[in-house]
Amino acid sequence: MELMKKLSDVPSPRPAAYDNARAALHTAMVEPVNTVVRPKRWLSWPKVSVAAVGAAAVAAAVVMGTASTSTPVSNPIAAPQVVDSPLVKLASDVKAAGTLSGDSSLVITTKTAPDGSPYLVYTVYTDKGQVFTGDSAKTLQDAAAKGDDGASPFDAHVMEAAELAATGDVEKAKIAMVNASPNGWGLGLSPAEQEKAWAHNQEEIAKMLREMGKEVPAPKPRPTGKDLENGINNTLWSNTTYALFIGAANADIRAGVLKLVATIQDVTVGNAQVDGQSALTLTAGPALQYGESTHVVTINADNGLPIRSEVTQVKDGKRSAANYKSSRVNLADVVAGKI
Repeated sequence: MELMKKLSDVPSPRPAAYDNARAALHTAMVEPVNTVVRPKRWLSWPKVSVAAVGAAAVAAAVVMGTASTSTPVSNPIAAPQVVDSPLVKLASDVKAAGTLSGDSSLVITTKTAPDGSPYLVYTVYTDKGQVFTGDSAKTLQDAAAKGDDGASPFDAHVMEAAELAATGDVEKAKIAMVNASPNGWGLGLSPAEQEKAWAHNQEEIAKMLREMGKEVPAPKPRPTGKDLENGINNTLWSNTTYALFIGAANADIRAGVLKLVATIQDVTVGNAQVDGQSALTLTAGPALQYGESTHVVTINADNGLPIRSEVTQVKDGKRSAANYKSSRVNLADVVAGKI
């Protein structure tokens, strides 16, 4: 809710609000709750944390509530896995290769600051679930040495869901991944309980809007059919790619993410070359982004590590992007400044 309060200058939640929150989340490398201290000249740059996940998910209810009613589907999350997807084969290869030595994932994210200069975020996600961040190797070392853990329950939930997909039941993992963030879908519940979950989410939206001094729209019915499927898959895509960005250096996380993305039939997979390396592009088009944008995640075709995340707005073509470098490290080495 604090995030929504800080966004009091934006219109009431709508497709753009939802998508922009998701886009900001991804292109900002989905930083942990403890936001990295930025240079003073960037004080006007909006801060983004994993709280954006909850805010965006709740805002989605407003978006989906405006959708027209279509023919219901019995279980939109239980679409059959695309067994011939290149992502499934890659997941198998990643799982077979195993995780490299180390006890943590180091992710170095490069994005562009408002003044056009590159901005780095160093993040360490330990296998125990701790999260340490910095805007340089030195500030990362300081955070780790102080035990300044910025982990949130959301981090743990998406990691657990990805690991379940890699080693267990993919359908159960899909439900766990969607339910990792606050939303009104109510997956795994009875139809009656799903309606209650949706109504509760509508109440939460109304509460947020009132706190922001915004007009509160009339409650909307839970969407059905393709609208419901797209909404659920948007949450699945967002939470799954989040898990990839924060835990890619862990082979189980990476393999699980690939399996989960392979189940979203509207995500297209393409081939590319990036800096001399073979890559795959995973594209979630406007249908999965409430008609507002296209989100493309580029991964290494041989090991599945993330390379780039780019969001392009449909309305004006504006783009925002983040580049990733992931590796395995030992937390003790980070504390000692050996990275």
